[in-house]
Parts: sequence; C-alpha cells; structure tokens
Amino acid sequence: MTVRFFSFGKDSMIDTFYAIGLVMRLCQFISLLELLHIYVGIGSNHLFPRFLQLTERMIILFVVITSQEEIQEKYVVCVLFIFWNLLDIVRYTDSMLAVTGTSYASLTWLSQTLWMPIYPLCVLAEALAVYQSLPYFESSGTYSTKLPFDLAIYFPYVLKLYLLMLFIGMYFTYSHLYSERRDVLGVFSIKKKKM
Repeated sequence: MTVRFFSFGKDSMIDTFYAIGLVMRLCQFISLLELLHIYVGIGSNHLFPRFLQLTERMIILFVVITSQEEIQEKYVVCVLFIFWNLLDIVRYTDSMLAVTGTSYASLTWLSQTLWMPIYPLCVLAEALAVYQSLPYFESSGTYSTKLPFDLAIYFPYVLKLYLLMLFIGMYFTYSHLYSERRDVLGVFSIKKKKM
C-alpha cells in the first residue's frame, strides 16, 4: 500500500478554486487592512505601490476568476494562488517580525528578493487569466451594459485595456520594489556591519 502525501494531478489543479477559493477571497479582502496599516504608520511600505498590487489581485480574483466559472477550472488559477501565497507568506512573516522588533537577515533578504522572479510571473499569469476569460465575457455579456444615448460598455474591451494597464503598473511597482530592496538591504548591511 502506497501513501501519497502530495498529488498534483489534473483534478487537483482544476479543483483549486473550489477547494480554497472562499479562503483566498477572504484573505485577499483582509489584506486590504494592510493599506490602513500603511496609512496610520504601522506598516512601513509605501501606500501607492501596495495599493496597485492589491487592486491588481482584487480585479483578477473577484472580477475575472470569481465571476466566470469556466476560468475557475483553469490551471492558471492554481499557479496564481501558489505565487500569491508564496510571496505573502514570506513578506508577511518578515513584516510581522519587524513590527515586533525581531529580524532575521536571511528572511529579510528572502522577502526583498523573492519577488524579483515571482512578481513578473504573477503578472504574466494574471494576464493569461484575463486573456483566457475574454471569450467567456464575450459570450455571457457579464459586466457589459447598455447606457443611455446609444452608448454601451463592452466589458471585454475594458479587460483588454486592463491588460495594458497591468503591464504599465508592473513596471512602476517593480521599479519601486527594486529601489525599496536596495534601501532595505543597504540599511540592513550597514546595521549588520556596525554590530
């Protein structure tokens, strides 16, 4: 008798949203508190880049994935959840320890470095989720609406515009995170040398 601890078959990837979608939505909703923490001074991040990251996730999770059942069964949802959680586990652990006055050089370095390969992959996966959702939004007409005076909002066009904004936002956020990394690791190295 063989016991398998991890089974990453087709069904497990397809069922990701059904298994943890509610928890992911709850966690992403709660993550909005981070903006409040930054605003009142508890968190040390800059407000606008973090706002962009959270908005990006909220749009993908609540507008694209949650509203279209067909997208919920795509592999990209599992990949996105893995990337988002990997980044958050490291970042929130480091932030929590920093607030308590505890710091570990290796965790700080990992928190300031892990996003470099993962964040662009997140954006690509998010773009893939939007791209894969376009036919479903076109066929269902979800969020498309007719306005007075023969005007209409065709939501697939809004999503295509969002794809462009996603990559522009990625450039801004990546630039900011890179300068933040330089500042944090530079300061950290100076503190370490003085000890």
